Amino acid sequence: MSLFTRNVLIALSITLVIILTVVYAVNYLDHQRIVELSDIQNRLATDTLSIDTQFALLEEAPCEDLTEGTTLTHELSDLGDKLSFTESKLGATNAEVLRLKQQYALLEIRDYLLTKRLASTCNLSPVIALYFYSNKPGSCADCDRAGYALSYLRQTYPKLRVYSFDYDLDLGALKTLITVEKVEPKFPAFIVQGKRSYGFTSLEVLEKEFPKSLFATTTPTKK
Repeated sequence: MSLFTRNVLIALSITLVIILTVVYAVNYLDHQRIVELSDIQNRLATDTLSIDTQFALLEEAPCEDLTEGTTLTHELSDLGDKLSFTESKLGATNAEVLRLKQQYALLEIRDYLLTKRLASTCNLSPVIALYFYSNKPGSCADCDRAGYALSYLRQTYPKLRVYSFDYDLDLGALKTLITVEKVEPKFPAFIVQGKRSYGFTSLEVLEKEFPKSLFATTTPTKK
């Protein structure tokens, strides 16, 4: 065997090993992705059922047993964080992500309506903010910053209830909410205590949309 032929065979062998390694790595990563997605779906399904059950319990609870910051509030926020993680891993247009977002949006709307009803009947005074964003390319350059700002306020002031919605999500209940609240397709869009506003510049400017009572009577959460 000539030196040239031997070098060619060695090169082909090395190339074949590299190809097989890449194929194995891709298949392994795909398998891990499927396992990870299945785990997230299972956890979201369990959390959704738990939260839905809590809604039914809270609707029947006497006013003296209710507070403005229930465990349901925190669990709904945690579920939203898990969904955001899933969306970041799979992308905003993934079919499974969109299905999970629809389920979560329904939970948010239900909690929003329950919160308003309990506030009226039980003399509670939660601070409520609705936030509408869009994932369409070029529709909202400041939505990420606005989302981070709202997350900071929600975590810092437990009295604040924040409900975030993908404006373009194909969900009848959400479209009805948008119509009832008269939300225009200008993003980011906020409704704080019933008052609409559009656009985001800074956290300091956004804070001015909230009642001073939120910052005066709420003890900030320690980081």
